[in-house]
Amino acid sequence: MSNRFHNNPPLRYGMVGGGVTSQIGDSHRAAMRRDSYFQLVAGAFDIDKERGQQYGKSLGLDPDRTYADYLQMAKAETSREDMIQVVGVMTPNSTHYKIAKTFIESGVNVILEKPITTNTDDALELMRLAKEKDVLCASMYGYSGYPMVRQARAMVEAGELGEIRVVQTEFAHGNCATAVEQHSEGAAWRNDPKTSGDTFVLGDVGAHALHLATFITKQQVQEVAADRQCFVKGRILEDNAHVLLRFEKGAAGYLWASGVAIGHRHGLAIRVFGSKAGIEWHQERPNQLFLSPLGQTQRILELDSPELHPPAKRLLRVGAGHPEGYFEAFSNIYSDFAEVLLAKLSGETPDQLSLDFPTLEDGAHGVKFIEACVESADNNGCWVNSKLDDSI
Repeated sequence: MSNRFHNNPPLRYGMVGGGVTSQIGDSHRAAMRRDSYFQLVAGAFDIDKERGQQYGKSLGLDPDRTYADYLQMAKAETSREDMIQVVGVMTPNSTHYKIAKTFIESGVNVILEKPITTNTDDALELMRLAKEKDVLCASMYGYSGYPMVRQARAMVEAGELGEIRVVQTEFAHGNCATAVEQHSEGAAWRNDPKTSGDTFVLGDVGAHALHLATFITKQQVQEVAADRQCFVKGRILEDNAHVLLRFEKGAAGYLWASGVAIGHRHGLAIRVFGSKAGIEWHQERPNQLFLSPLGQTQRILELDSPELHPPAKRLLRVGAGHPEGYFEAFSNIYSDFAEVLLAKLSGETPDQLSLDFPTLEDGAHGVKFIEACVESADNNGCWVNSKLDDSI
């Protein structure tokens, strides 16, 4: 990771959501702190005002900068000379659009959890607004921060796999094989259409699998044919889905998203097969990228392999044999974002390798994909267009 801006004052960071009951909030705070690019100075952490105040206090924040809600926060912060420069939004899906819109309109840069909105029109509106206000925004597809994911992308870009033919991607776990939403606050809102949107596992984990596929191949998905199931009694939204994919340059693909895959813990994985070679990566074994060249025995690329490309090497944080983990991947996204933003604020050109963080456009592609899957599944798995308009 570049050290070019480490002597700059840290970017003033605010957080909406991510309170005491939020696991993802801890992930963002760990990522924010890792490379000293950010300092948490403000937050609206909880819909319960008192609980939010107590949590802000536990984080060492000034009580005057721990707010009851995002509207109060935006109004108060934009009146300060030392207002926040970046806000992280980690609230239920249905609130993302209005919160992000408020801060973008206030000139605050945004790091937004996925799916960035619950419909494509809102996602495109955020893209247009961010461009109009000249603010930098990221969609938090944190798994694209793993070094071996960047290595896979670089290998595809360098032509080492040849013409991409087949892509298989999945994110399957068994954490929702029973009605966990009856006693888990996080599972409850994810299984409620009013807060989650029209999907459960497709929006919650399937969007990550899709982004991994499009990020590595640098191709968007043109069409989808989807089938979704709801296996747990009383559950409204799907807890399993299978999706056939047609990529824009002719590759065929398959995506599996599941919350009822008993025995799978955090099963994000991808396989990409080209005319010259195939690769395979599993998030639970992040140090290893399996490479199968045509006519040769499969071999494993590790963090100290001489074949690693610069986009992977620049992200390495630990010595060979130590796992590059989830928090490091999130930190890499945050640091890429910070380097681009600090370059912009300094009037400098950013390191080109820092530009690989997931953008609002990546988020909008994910929302379009989810909508297309719902439409397809509701129409007996017919093929549905899932690509954003090229004019956007």
